[in-house]
Amino acid sequence: MMRVMGLDMGKKTIGIAVSDESGLTAQPVTTLKRSSLRKDLDEIVRLIGEYSVNTIVVGLPVNMNGTMGPATEPVLKFIDDLKERTGLPVETWDERLSTAAVTKVLLEGDISRARRKEVVDKMAASYILQGYLDRKSCGDNAV
Repeated sequence: MMRVMGLDMGKKTIGIAVSDESGLTAQPVTTLKRSSLRKDLDEIVRLIGEYSVNTIVVGLPVNMNGTMGPATEPVLKFIDDLKERTGLPVETWDERLSTAAVTKVLLEGDISRARRKEVVDKMAASYILQGYLDRKSCGDNAV
């Protein structure tokens, strides 16, 4: 049984998704409103326990040309803190266009602006996690 957590890191929120027990499909769980590093990690650790997570995948903000941008550094620092706090393996996944892709799907589904704002982060986390799970099921490694 392999359960993976996906995180979509934002400045104000963290979208959180988890896989099913077989590690094949991603489901959005919640959007965490960021407060302090300690409180953010406390909530993630609580969810790790609740869902019996054994691997974490964090969306890494990469520029369109594949280089690391200014948004990358805080995410890498958070990953270091997350690894230290949980002791779990943390992998990164190129999150380019994940929010844009999810927003497009929500727009096509005629979801209201207020509802989109409410769900876009956890849906982006689910999108990131699903990409990772699909790659793993093909036998490839994540980026």
